[in-house]
Formats: sequence, C-alpha cells, structure tokens
Amino acid sequence: MRRRPATAASGRRGNRQSMSATSAVAAPAGAGHAAGIAMMLLGVLLFAVNDTLGKWLIGGFAVGQLLLVRSSAGLAALLPFALRAGPRAVLDAPRPWLQGLRVVFATLEGSLFFLALRELPLAEVITYYMAAPIWVTALSPWLLGERVGWRRWSAVLFGFCGVLLALQPSPGSLSTGALCAVAGSLSYALFLVTTRKLAGTAPTTLMGAQLLGAFATGAALVLLGGWTAPGALDLALMLLLGLGSLGGNLCVNQSLRMAPASAVVPYQYTLILWGMLFGWLFFDEVLGAATLAGAAVIVAAGLFIFLREQHLRRAAS
Repeated sequence: MRRRPATAASGRRGNRQSMSATSAVAAPAGAGHAAGIAMMLLGVLLFAVNDTLGKWLIGGFAVGQLLLVRSSAGLAALLPFALRAGPRAVLDAPRPWLQGLRVVFATLEGSLFFLALRELPLAEVITYYMAAPIWVTALSPWLLGERVGWRRWSAVLFGFCGVLLALQPSPGSLSTGALCAVAGSLSYALFLVTTRKLAGTAPTTLMGAQLLGAFATGAALVLLGGWTAPGALDLALMLLLGLGSLGGNLCVNQSLRMAPASAVVPYQYTLILWGMLFGWLFFDEVLGAATLAGAAVIVAAGLFIFLREQHLRRAAS
C-alpha cells in the first residue's frame, strides 16, 4: 500500500555530499565531455531518488531511525575501502577538530532536510538547499579568506532575493518546515566550507567520519525516542538511502574526472527538475508560481557565481 507523507499533499507546501565541493582529478583536454555530463546526470538522478525515498519514509519513521539505518548501510558499503586504507588513515587524519565540525554540520543538515520534508514539497526543500553555494560565496571572505568582487556580491544578493521569493516570509508562511529548510541550507553551506578547508584529505576518511557521526546521532535519537519496527520493504528502502548517496557521489566524482567542472557542474541543477517530477508523481505536489520564480532566480545566481569563479581561476593560472 502506498504510504502517504506526513503532510497533506495539497501542493502548498542524506548523507548528502556536495557536488560542487567534491575533489577530483582535473579532466585532461579533449576528454569525452558527453560521457562526463551523462555521469553527472546519473549522479543527480540517484540523489533525487534518494531524496524521494527520504520523503516517503519520513511519513512513518523518526529522523533518528532513518539516520541510524542509512548510515549503517553506508558504513557497510565503505568497510572494504576503510580496511584497505587501514586504521592509521583515521587516527592520523589532519585537523581532527575541523573534521569533527564537518561531521556536526553534515549530521545537522541531513536531519533538518528530513524535518523539512515532513511539511514542504520535495522540490521546494531541494530549492532551498541548492542555494547553499550562494551562502558559501557570502561566507568565504570571513571563513575562507577569499576575495569576492562586486559581480559575485551582486549575484549573492540576487540569489537571496530568490530565497525570499520562494519563502514569501510572513507570520503565516514561516512554518517549521520552511525554517528547517533555510537552516538546513545554511548548515549545508557550512559543511561545504569545512569540506573545502579539508581539501586533500582522503575521501574515505571524510566519508567514514561523516557516516560515523550520523550513526552516533541516529543511535542517540533512537535511544531517546524509541524504535518503530519497519516492514521488510521499508527496511530495504532505508538501507537504499545509504547506498544511493554513495552511488551518487561515485558518479559525480567520476564525472569530474571525465570532463572539466565547467562542463558538468551546471547540470547539478537538474536536481530541482527531478524533485518537481517525483514530487508530482509520488506525493501529488505542485509548486506555486512564487516558488518556481524563486527557484529560477537561485539557479541563475548559482550558475553565475560558478561560471565567474571558473573564469577567475583560468585568469589566475
């Protein structure tokens, strides 16, 4: 039987890993851009399916339970790579305090994502999270020591106008779900910032610490709030949450190895289109005109910031 989400489907209103912060070997000149784009699109599709499963499951299970089962599946899949790297990869990991902070932001943004899905349409929550690169640009002068010129500051302001357009702030519109989505977007941006500061750290170390943090948080929440026994299908879907996230990250990493970032990263915004399609198919959700307009503004601002940064890197090299 089809499970209804926790919120009424009236059309009103992971471990997720950054696509833009993923480190990868630069693709050589002449690499097959079409194959890289196809791999990026596949990774984004896996993320969209993962987010849809999260919305489906949050209607019947607590956040802690989803975190616990999802991270368990991810850790099981990561175990062979962790054994190959050996315990020293974790024990000798650089800047452990920053690793811990990254784990906190990762767990917080994942939990807030699930909470927002209880009330808001899938595509709307994804839209707020796609504003994270705009937050990163706004925070980078203070947290990363990077200079941001007037063009990117203009794009930041334009992007935040898109967030306000989608949010339509008023005493009646600021629901718990909307506040969770905005706070989760900021937490995701801080996760991206800490990931950037840890550039060069082994991906297995980063992902392992992230999954261990989610596992510990999920276990603590289950101990406090109890456990709802899932059926076989629901348990399988929870396990897929962890495997889907890892699969999406593998595809995105491979995409960035096969083609330049400037050719493939803009396709990450197809995540919003998938969210709209899956939200309509599985939850009878249709976004309002203001939310659609806000999403368009956020995408335009994010693309401009990304392309501007690519231009500045080429000019400096």
